[in-house]
Amino acid sequence: MGKRANPAFAVGVVVVPLAALGYAVTAGSLQELTYVHVMAGVLWTGIDLFIGAVLGPVVGGLDDEESAAVFERLTPKTAFLLPTLATVTIAGGIFLVQRLDYLVLPDAWLAVFTAVNLIPVLLLLGWRLNAWRDWRWQAAFVVVTVGSLAWVGTSLGGLGYVDPPVAVALAIVTLLSVQGFGFLMPGEIRIYREMRSADPDPSVIAAVGKQNAALGGVQGVFQLLLILDMVYLRYGALPSWVPL
Repeated sequence: MGKRANPAFAVGVVVVPLAALGYAVTAGSLQELTYVHVMAGVLWTGIDLFIGAVLGPVVGGLDDEESAAVFERLTPKTAFLLPTLATVTIAGGIFLVQRLDYLVLPDAWLAVFTAVNLIPVLLLLGWRLNAWRDWRWQAAFVVVTVGSLAWVGTSLGGLGYVDPPVAVALAIVTLLSVQGFGFLMPGEIRIYREMRSADPDPSVIAAVGKQNAALGGVQGVFQLLLILDMVYLRYGALPSWVPL
């Protein structure tokens, strides 16, 4: 897939954001971590909204062969770009909350958040890719499930109060994570597999691509809601134009 995406592009869109996050977390200031988190989130949200609101309707008016041609060029790039931006945004947000003195995210809540993200994502990956009988999926699922539930079990006693806006953010991020890594990413892998098959079916590529475009728009809406929650977290009140 990297070759189809352009190796330089694939490496760049993965290495640069992850390196920026690594620097911001280990040696960067609070402002630098905020910048990395916000910029990754802006790019992630903007791309999802563009795909859902602009590209989706355009491609929806094309026939299967034309739609498949678009997704054959787009998918190898988004398969590297969007999961990386999502990972950097989510991880950056968690590290940012941990650094802010006026917000508290107890370890027990982080353990629960990790479990309710990873376990459903792996189940969906296995289902969407028909991999439940694959020993590699089974091994990964056992390790992740046992590890995350063990973390929850050992830290459950510390499941104390968490600020409501933080709880809302965790809930929205969970929806985004499960949808993105459990539905969108397997869809991109299915498109790539069909592209590589001996006799690619344009109707399959077009159908999965259109489904992903629609889900991308849903992702964008949830991300806008998350931004509203971030505004409340930062300033203690929503903008005046938000209906209450």
